[in-house]
Amino acid sequence: MTDSGARLYNPLVEPELVTQYGGSGKPVQWERLTAPECAHVVERTDAVLIPLGATEQHGPHLGLCVDGEIAHHVCLGVSALTGVPVVPPLVYGVSGSHGNLPGTLTLRPETMISVLEDIVDSLYSLGVRQFVFVNAHTWNAGPMEVAADKLRVKYSDARVRCIFYVTMYPGPEVDGKVTYGRGLMHANYFETSLMLHIDPEVVHMDRAESLEDRDTFWDYRTDQVSKSGVWGREVELATAENGEREMARCIRTTAKAVFDAVAEPWPQPR
Repeated sequence: MTDSGARLYNPLVEPELVTQYGGSGKPVQWERLTAPECAHVVERTDAVLIPLGATEQHGPHLGLCVDGEIAHHVCLGVSALTGVPVVPPLVYGVSGSHGNLPGTLTLRPETMISVLEDIVDSLYSLGVRQFVFVNAHTWNAGPMEVAADKLRVKYSDARVRCIFYVTMYPGPEVDGKVTYGRGLMHANYFETSLMLHIDPEVVHMDRAESLEDRDTFWDYRTDQVSKSGVWGREVELATAENGEREMARCIRTTAKAVFDAVAEPWPQPR
């Protein structure tokens, strides 16, 4: 395995937090466990992390794997700190909004809803009762929330929460060089920095292009606002150092939230 691959699947975590949150310092990857090991993990914790990404264009300088790898990497780091297992990432997303830009593979929203329901149904039958969807692609959000709502209705003894990998600290703190853009920011300084840290082999900084973000009322397909597929300024300033710092914060804040969530008491209606 290359150094890049080793980093991708073995996130950097803070040793003192491993002790605090009860993990082993190594991720618990569902697909690498044996069947009896899975049963043991579920006996220990009835929670799972479900990473959601996409396989879609990320401009001329980034691989198509960005969203899937970022979501998976964050979840692996959270798992290393907390011991909550990570199931294999869903690397196909709701990506039709990229329009005619090349490379993108997409699911219909209805398909993603069904896939998430099926995954949770399978895990539920094995004894899992707490499900955290960790998303790295904006347009997955609607189907995720619909699936979560359907599952809450279906199972009265299960808990489902949808988050983005940066949800657990205030948006203005994100060092993304974004003034506007909301969900339209894409293949930008922030994502490029993260990828320089976790998988630099798929980053080609000599091809990086920028597009200054603009404030708009409407959301648009990417190909309606960007010829390159990039939405964000100062992409060429991205660094692995910034990516390492931001990724550490994503993992740290998400791990604390997940640790607290798993222990949260159920409400008592009154």
